[in-house]
Amino acid sequence: MILTVTPNTALDLTYRVPELVPHTAHRVEEVTERPGGKGLNVARVLAALGHECVVTGFAGGRTGAVLRELLAPLVPVDALVPIAGTTRRTIAVVDAATGDTTQLNEPGPQVTAEEWEAFLAVYEPLLREADAVALCGSLPPGVPVGAYADLVRRARAAGVPVLLDTSGEPLRRGLAARPDLIKPNADELARVTGSREPLRAARDARRRGAHSVVASLGPEGLVAVTPEGTWQAAPPSPVRGNPTGAGDSAVAALLSSLVEGLPWPDRLARAVALSTATVLAPVAGEYDAGAYEDLLPEVRVSALPD
Repeated sequence: MILTVTPNTALDLTYRVPELVPHTAHRVEEVTERPGGKGLNVARVLAALGHECVVTGFAGGRTGAVLRELLAPLVPVDALVPIAGTTRRTIAVVDAATGDTTQLNEPGPQVTAEEWEAFLAVYEPLLREADAVALCGSLPPGVPVGAYADLVRRARAAGVPVLLDTSGEPLRRGLAARPDLIKPNADELARVTGSREPLRAARDARRRGAHSVVASLGPEGLVAVTPEGTWQAAPPSPVRGNPTGAGDSAVAALLSSLVEGLPWPDRLARAVALSTATVLAPVAGEYDAGAYEDLLPEVRVSALPD
């Protein structure tokens, strides 16, 4: 079983408009609702790949109830902890003329100290059944900034490989807890390490505590620095579309490959193919299965000097 943790779950709304023009009214052609937040997106992709998943985090209010209802047919086991606050929404506005997406993210509900303790009481037993755990996304108000560092240490104490996908101070503190893998994008990695060059920043993140680092380079693919070697992986050609959820698909690919015991080049090829297929999908958080199958053998994975 793979466990994904999403402290700041969301109800993702995707609006599709013919053309996005500032300061004007728009007629929305299509509206889609999906359960969201990084860890939920990861679990949905893992389930589609055939892996057993359990999701945990927080859900509350009417938005949280809708999220859980939509999640049920996608990820059968829901261990979300109820809270008094209302789960946030995110809105993606897709410009059909250009394929570009504008994203609006609410901050999330206030989580009390008692609700955080209730979450820890759920997390510990789930760790004992997990083959791997992913800690994903932002922290909602009220959750300690060092929360991910604590969760990493608990996973390591239980002997469970842990992937951390967050940013800012939670990532900085999480690095010191020595996660098995981090998966930031290039900007997030630069803000933590101070280096704008992704390969140098990834090596610095390893020195700060991460066992392995996979950094997203957007349309250019991924760079990975690991104890087994250093690689760059790229799609066969650039694509345009909705990038929402592409990083989460890469996390799902890395986790599934980890539990399947695949070598690093195969892990990276799967991550690039899945994330690119997600960009090509019309709905946030989904991936185009046909595109994934076509892309997988075409991904370019190159070894780099250590």
